[in-house]
Amino acid sequence: MSKLILTRHGQSTWNAENRFTGWVDVDLSEQGKKEAKKSGKLISELNIKIDISYTSYLKRAIETLTIILKTLNLSMKFNTAWELNERHYGSLTGLNKEETKKKIGEEQFKKYRRSWDVSPPLMAKDSNYLENFSPLNSGIPENKIPLTESLKNTYERVIPFYDIEINKNLKNGKNILISAHGNSLRALCKYLFKISDTKINELEIPTGNPLIIEFDNQLKIQKYYYLDDSRAKDIIFNQ
Repeated sequence: MSKLILTRHGQSTWNAENRFTGWVDVDLSEQGKKEAKKSGKLISELNIKIDISYTSYLKRAIETLTIILKTLNLSMKFNTAWELNERHYGSLTGLNKEETKKKIGEEQFKKYRRSWDVSPPLMAKDSNYLENFSPLNSGIPENKIPLTESLKNTYERVIPFYDIEINKNLKNGKNILISAHGNSLRALCKYLFKISDTKINELEIPTGNPLIIEFDNQLKIQKYYYLDDSRAKDIIFNQ
């Protein structure tokens, strides 16, 4: 039986400011660092071996994983993948969420933020925020770099990576830890739990609270649970 541990990075500085972050490469806040350390302690209580770990190109996820591995006293090399990056929020990047909601109306705001296939307007090609993207992005094929994304677009990069890279290791009985982002993890959970296009808007991934998914030898999900019950969110299965 293999285990997949999904952890959304701890609170970032822009999370704390309630801003759309997307691909901007911001740091963890002090609270986020504490959340990452708590994640590590919760995982340590499972008393299982972590065989492989993955994260995105964004330093808030990388730092979360680094803190978790340090808390677990693991010095393993981890794998970075741009496919696990947060969803690109296009022209919404950097904007305050409450101010944006007031400006465009709650209905349009919900469509941009939670719908399956609605993307925000494109980010301008000369946007100042492009300078604040991860330097690791230089390794992404130019034709793969978006100027905006819906959750569907995010799914279309996350799932092929999962199928090609992660799935084979689960089949080999490896326990895998992923430190990523709210929307890249929502995309993965949609796939794993077979959540419908209309129900996925209800799925919320809390920061700094590891989700454990246990598979049998045929990679069918046997059990799933958050490690911090007090901050757990509902998982929608096969809806």
